[in-house]
Amino acid sequence: MITPPLIASARFEDPAAALEQVRLIYNRGIDHLREHLRRFVGGEALPERVRACYPFVRLHTDTVVRADSRLSYGFVAGPGTFETTLTRPELFGDYYHEQFRLLLENHCRDQDVQLEVGTSAQPIPVHFSLAEHDHIEGSMTAARQLAMRDLFDLPDLAAMDDGIANGTCEPAPGEALPLSLFTAPRVDYSLQRLRHYTGTSPNHFQNFILFTNYQFYIDEFVRLGHDIMNRAPDPDKPSDEDDYIAFIEPGNLVTRRVGQTVQPGDELGIVPPRLPQMPGYHLLRRDRSGITMVNIGVGPANAKTITDHIAVLRPHAWVMLGHCAGLRNTQQLGDYVLAHGYVREDHVLDEDLPLWVPIPPLAEIQVALEAAVAEVTRLSGYELKRIMRTGTVASTDNRNWELLPQRTPERRFSQSRAIALDMESATIAANGFRFRVPYGTLLCVSDKPLHGEIKLPGMANHFYRERVDQHLRIGIRAIELLRRQGVDKLHSRKLRSFAEVAFQ
Repeated sequence: MITPPLIASARFEDPAAALEQVRLIYNRGIDHLREHLRRFVGGEALPERVRACYPFVRLHTDTVVRADSRLSYGFVAGPGTFETTLTRPELFGDYYHEQFRLLLENHCRDQDVQLEVGTSAQPIPVHFSLAEHDHIEGSMTAARQLAMRDLFDLPDLAAMDDGIANGTCEPAPGEALPLSLFTAPRVDYSLQRLRHYTGTSPNHFQNFILFTNYQFYIDEFVRLGHDIMNRAPDPDKPSDEDDYIAFIEPGNLVTRRVGQTVQPGDELGIVPPRLPQMPGYHLLRRDRSGITMVNIGVGPANAKTITDHIAVLRPHAWVMLGHCAGLRNTQQLGDYVLAHGYVREDHVLDEDLPLWVPIPPLAEIQVALEAAVAEVTRLSGYELKRIMRTGTVASTDNRNWELLPQRTPERRFSQSRAIALDMESATIAANGFRFRVPYGTLLCVSDKPLHGEIKLPGMANHFYRERVDQHLRIGIRAIELLRRQGVDKLHSRKLRSFAEVAFQ
């Protein structure tokens, strides 16, 4: 086995020093894999199998921590040894530093606790060592590609399941307990998938995510992004838009704000020959607290797929903005629906999150969304209730539910007190609950099939022009309000179990 020189495990009481050790182990392993892969692609015969392993971080405590009860993360559940593997410190450096800081702060009060950082036994798959713009498959024959399996480690699905997040992980006796929701291979796998599905690098994703099921919203977001980039901040009129520094589109096309310096790598962006399956757009801030918007298209399968992967980035919140069918006669086209509960008939999460698990509304998100609607529409009190209802949203995997015989869906929706129906919202909320990501839903009524009001071409076009701009501005304003709250307040204790991992 050809491995990089072993870096012995070491203990740290300084989070910055612990992070630097993680960087050292990871970077040395990646350089080792890339160098030997370069030689292999060049035709060299490697004498032995090549391997490098992820770094790990471990904490051992003999006491139950007396952490600040207002915090939802940053401490382990009780005595024991806890660890996780880590990856991509250049992307997750700030996140790792904060988790290390909280662990040391919360567990050093009653005992001399340190973090141990070392090299794990978990191999780094060679595919996950490739740089952003590496493309080696075209330069190798099929036989040469097959020979890679004998010389390099490939992705192992057994090392990247969601047992920790699902609450089904049961470590063997003597095995360390998990410290984070995701292992390093699981994170790397999702980073690869994000690049594929959204057409943009994971490096560009921001900590606040907007999802939509209509391209109209993306068109408006692109227009808004370019408008902000073309305007320098006005010191006489400060606004939340002042801190946006760049706008990224599929193909990693970078538009820097007027007055901002072009960064190395900006020139590598290219217009894709076709849009990816779920294109992503990013309004960047330096502190990563900008806004990413993804058009997930139609259906719960897409909604689950993209949230499965974005979850590894540990965003501070994600919110669904889209269209829905209004189920109440008193609703009008263009009215808003603030989801307070969900009927889950999407089925894509049934194996991961049982239907008996409630998906609670999160006060922080609900308040921000309602405040944003009031602010943008300039309505309040009883007048606000005229255009927005709060209640249950039903999500179904059957786009043509209206055509089922004997009106059984209608009966279920009535019994559930649902006020609106779509195909994605419950999935996004349920996966937010599952992955401990704060979630919310604000929909706009675009048709009322139970009352004979269906979308006709002319009416639909007029509706979209009238409502999309306002709806998107409401979503962006809600993100701005959430950003002001601070991370500690936003990550709700409702999302954490009684035996929870320490990492946010």
